Amino acid sequence: MYILGLNAYHGDSSACIYKDGEIIAASEEERFRRIKHWAGFPSKAIEFCLTEAGITINEVDYIAVSRDPKANFSKKVLTALKNRLSLKNMINRAQNLKKANSIESEIYKHFHLLQGTLKASIVQVEHHRSHLASAFFASPFEEAAILSIDGFGDFSSTMLAIGKANQIKVLDTVSYPHSLGVFYTTLTQFLGFPHYGDEYKVMGLAPYGKPLYVDLIHKLILLKDNGLFELDLKYFNHPKNGVNMAWENGIPGMDNLYTENLTTLLGNPRQQHEELSQYHKDLAASVQQVTEEVIFHLLNHLQQKTGLQHICIAGGVAQNSVANGKIKLNTSFKHIYIPPAGHDAGTAIGAALWVWNQLENKPRTPPMFHGYLGSKFDNAYIENLLKEKNIHYLKPEQKDFFNEVTNCLINEGVVGWFQGRAEFGPRALGHRSILADPRNTKAKELLNTKIKRRESFRPFAPSILSEFVKEYFEQVDDVPFMEKVFKIKAEKRDEIPAVTHLDGTGRLQTVHQHTDEKYYQLIKSFRDKTGTPILLNTSFNENEPIVNTPEEALDCFLRTKMDMLVMEDIIIKK
Repeated sequence: MYILGLNAYHGDSSACIYKDGEIIAASEEERFRRIKHWAGFPSKAIEFCLTEAGITINEVDYIAVSRDPKANFSKKVLTALKNRLSLKNMINRAQNLKKANSIESEIYKHFHLLQGTLKASIVQVEHHRSHLASAFFASPFEEAAILSIDGFGDFSSTMLAIGKANQIKVLDTVSYPHSLGVFYTTLTQFLGFPHYGDEYKVMGLAPYGKPLYVDLIHKLILLKDNGLFELDLKYFNHPKNGVNMAWENGIPGMDNLYTENLTTLLGNPRQQHEELSQYHKDLAASVQQVTEEVIFHLLNHLQQKTGLQHICIAGGVAQNSVANGKIKLNTSFKHIYIPPAGHDAGTAIGAALWVWNQLENKPRTPPMFHGYLGSKFDNAYIENLLKEKNIHYLKPEQKDFFNEVTNCLINEGVVGWFQGRAEFGPRALGHRSILADPRNTKAKELLNTKIKRRESFRPFAPSILSEFVKEYFEQVDDVPFMEKVFKIKAEKRDEIPAVTHLDGTGRLQTVHQHTDEKYYQLIKSFRDKTGTPILLNTSFNENEPIVNTPEEALDCFLRTKMDMLVMEDIIIKK
């Protein structure tokens, strides 16, 4: 049985393909279109998945779409009437719903099929149930509490559930217009970061400030006795105007979400290119603290309701790695699973898993312990490319290969590392990465100014051999998808300054030999020479989606200040 999972006409559009419950491939559409957070019909990602599976569209049994326009329909109508939504917003929503309902016609059109000849059944899975499924059904847990939390999807912002074997039961829901994701996005806009997906910048800025304005931020969001929350809607535009999303040329955009009341409360919003003041940094710290309080409030309620010690989390807010790193310290949960694509791209996987488990009632399949599900290119392809472009390269023996790369890193070099299958999800995990020596005090400045061209306050991640976590971090846990931030031990911070954030933390990735032999061996080689079992890891890109092909990797290498490019077994030096 083949199941094609889709996230379509939504930010971070994506596709995946399962065969008999086991995943074959998955990719975000942005990797092919080269537009961040691309939204629309993921035609190129679909083609990639079908090619990887070696099948045509007419061999697919189910097309699972992570959106159900019929879900909560009566609530949508009542809310629209109650809040007297603008005509512009009503038209916007109608057009969006029309697109979401048009998946079948898009399939017929794209694959040039005759009407009525599509074999697959199309199943529309509600957005948050897709998130729930992407976390629980991919986890190693037989039974677990589940939290899905984001901006909005199918008129819900939060779902609390319990999963057992191959079934999920929803326990509680927070519906429109109340949303922790919208709360965070609104403050992100207020702090002068207007683009879709900019929320991580506020998380990165927060350690530079102190949470001096928590009392003011608390006015925006109320923790309820029933374990849920609600917004004080006078500070937000969306109840009246809706959340107007624009998908022009596949680029997601969002209208301003805050009202004059927020300006009265917090002062003038920061303009996009205005210098960041200490007030902005303190405000970011306050927003982050209140967000964490809400997350822990939800989780403690869920833990008390289920009595379970395992928790699975997905949704855009689940990408808040700072909050994730504090869950064990602030709740009774002992074991946490967050998938590699906890954001909306991951709902393609969730929709497919929902069909396999919940709809077809099939046995659970192996857990997802890595996210290497995307494109792959062999040495022959890479060598042909380099020969065509008349670029000199090395192809050393394996014993010399790791020495070459490690020596470059030790000598303050920056390495583009392109290996195996691309990661599915927002983070580079050692297959499409830029690497540097974490001991180099200049590495962060070099990467930010000469390669990444991004804000100086944003941190870089430490990839660490899994067996050494206890030596370097105050908490010990498995973090394969770089989804948690932990405190680095005080005595180790001077050793790895390039990956130690201002508050002494690091967003770690634990690297295992059994899931990524080559990346593990590189870090081991670095440790053998330096004594440090860590590399600085950041995504292989320059203000663009992570590179997907050797051509894109080579182009990024040539136009930036990288010193070495390693693609499979091939090394290019400047």
